[in-house]
Amino acid sequence: MDVFVTGGSGFVGAALIRRLVGDGHAVRALARSERAASAVADLGAKPVRGDLSDVGSLREAARGAELAFHAAARTPGSGSRVEFLRDNAVGTLGMLTACRDAGVRRLVHVGSEAGLRNGQPLVNANETFALQPNSSAAYAASKARAEAEVLGFDGLDTVVLRPCVIWGRGDTTLLPSLVSAVRAGKFAWIGGGRHFVDVTHVDNVVEGLVLAADRGRAGEAYFVTDGRPVVFREFATELLATQGISEPKRSIPAGLARIAAASGEAVWELLGLRGAPPVDRMSVWVSGAEGTIDISKARSELGYAPVRSLESGLAELAGRE
Repeated sequence: MDVFVTGGSGFVGAALIRRLVGDGHAVRALARSERAASAVADLGAKPVRGDLSDVGSLREAARGAELAFHAAARTPGSGSRVEFLRDNAVGTLGMLTACRDAGVRRLVHVGSEAGLRNGQPLVNANETFALQPNSSAAYAASKARAEAEVLGFDGLDTVVLRPCVIWGRGDTTLLPSLVSAVRAGKFAWIGGGRHFVDVTHVDNVVEGLVLAADRGRAGEAYFVTDGRPVVFREFATELLATQGISEPKRSIPAGLARIAAASGEAVWELLGLRGAPPVDRMSVWVSGAEGTIDISKARSELGYAPVRSLESGLAELAGRE
């Protein structure tokens, strides 16, 4: 079928395009720049120029597509609260409006467990847990608001897929941030880092997206993970080892990290500083508190099962596969 993708030059979007093209679909992908257009063309998709802030360009880009995937989003630690809400929440509403007006049958939105976070641990969380649109973390609030727009939208079939802490080959956020912080001497485990988290390899995210498009119930959200939780410190250490970096030893108390993140974000917002503070709430919550997820709904309704194991994903990153 004809498929429209946003975020196609990003981590998840690129992996999704490779899968869709490999499955025989005709894919067009939104491109805001020449660089993005070249990247999606190299993946086998047709680039279409446009921007999430321009509903008219989105409508034209989506016209004729039967299915759309919305993978474009501002990632944690990459902007201010205003920028997160503009790109992730308002931009998503524009995408929904454009797809409905263009006659798209179904839109699958890439959500996140972040939409459920407001400083509290997530323990065996499932789809009945409430979204947190007023979260003190800008990224979490923006993802919650975007998802609420998707699930409540009229005139278009919508499904949300919620991966957690996405990782794997092509990662532009998690592993690069870890490597940069360690090499700069700025990394520390929060409270020792020995809490459990669920993570999702990008291949498993793509598998979930394809299944959600085919089998997901309209107006529903589905969590997908790698199938079993990991100890955050052990997982991060294994990620770093794929890049030849030894396990960091420094640790700071969780309370101190939370105060530093809240203070830094407050100063950045007050002074209108560009970019993001050195440490943000979302990063502290993920790296300092439990985040375990129940994927029973995706298993039973979508037939989801992880297609890439932790061991296989790490071997690929290390160049052993």
